[in-house]
Amino acid sequence: MYEPEITKDIINVGVDDKKIQKFENQYELPDGMAYNSYLILDEKVCVMDSVDADVTEEWLDNIDKYLDGRDVDAIVVQHMEPDHSGSLAAFTGKYKNAVIYTSAVAANMIKQFFDTDLSAKIEIIKEGDKLSLGSHELNFMAAPMVHWPEVMMTYESSENILFSADAFGKFGYKGAEADDWACEARRYYFNIVGKYGVQVQAVLKKLEGKDITNICPLHGPVLPENEPLDFYINKYRTWAAYEPEDDGVAIVYASIHDCGTRQAALKLEDILKARGIKTGVTNLTEDDLHEGVEDAFRYNRLILCASSYDADVFPPMRQFLNVLNIKSFKNRRVAIVENGSWAPSAGRVMKQYVEGFAGCTLIDPIITIRSTLKPEDEDKLKQLTEELLKEG
Repeated sequence: MYEPEITKDIINVGVDDKKIQKFENQYELPDGMAYNSYLILDEKVCVMDSVDADVTEEWLDNIDKYLDGRDVDAIVVQHMEPDHSGSLAAFTGKYKNAVIYTSAVAANMIKQFFDTDLSAKIEIIKEGDKLSLGSHELNFMAAPMVHWPEVMMTYESSENILFSADAFGKFGYKGAEADDWACEARRYYFNIVGKYGVQVQAVLKKLEGKDITNICPLHGPVLPENEPLDFYINKYRTWAAYEPEDDGVAIVYASIHDCGTRQAALKLEDILKARGIKTGVTNLTEDDLHEGVEDAFRYNRLILCASSYDADVFPPMRQFLNVLNIKSFKNRRVAIVENGSWAPSAGRVMKQYVEGFAGCTLIDPIITIRSTLKPEDEDKLKQLTEELLKEG
């Protein structure tokens, strides 16, 4: 069962939104979303980040439960995205004496997000600055482009706690955590933070040598949850380096009529499973596209299957490939299967994308099927998997 108390003096006063269906209006949320905010009770009382404006009142009530009549002296704004700063104006209206500690870039963003002038309350913090709350000391470190330019992380040195902003977050509300943290954390990372692997690696270097007991992200559970802390940090090292996490094949397909293209994709899955190969299959017309992005980065091999459309490729596949391009997809072995009843064109378009992905190896030949899968096509698919599974 989820417990808000992290230590005697540090409490997660955030809010679970169990009703929200999409994050950033694009990522499916079958288990809602957690907006974390942390209260530190010391000689000075400090709050780490606010929450989305949709849950302001519940958040303020959560803070009040633990104050025992005390005022709040400070709020640290590590990240200005609206799901973490949306309640800031309401907070300062209630806790009028609270100083806002934030980066110079975030201070400018506060002017953009709120009509209320909060500049008199702001104290600029930067890399290496410290804030003593009494027995707790906050040590600030810049984390630009993880995944916005203003981001700060905070290391609390008395209890060895890292407040990590959006890093180490995941989809899902706190009370509905699945056993497999990596599944929704991976989908979260590659679709939201994944473009900025170099910047994530830079922040991970700053953490080396620090004694960290807990990581407190702005989404998802406080870590460690079900694994040693190194498990989570090593996942981030792998993801930030764009290295495959598992030996296997992501099969991503876009079929207009659920005929030949779907048949080919499912036949490929059967062929690979018969050989004991891990697979992840995404149907771009039914499944969340971002599940396909997650699997494409998870595995070291990718098969793209798509129908031809308007002398191009079926749009759901183009959208998927555009997202891979934006997220800096690289260093994988990729095979292509196209379908065309009268003028196959999907393979040409998919090939152009793959050739633009850094370090990707395109497996020859591109397999073309006509309308439906024929016995001779199955033989070609088997040969394709043989080539794909060779060591690169």
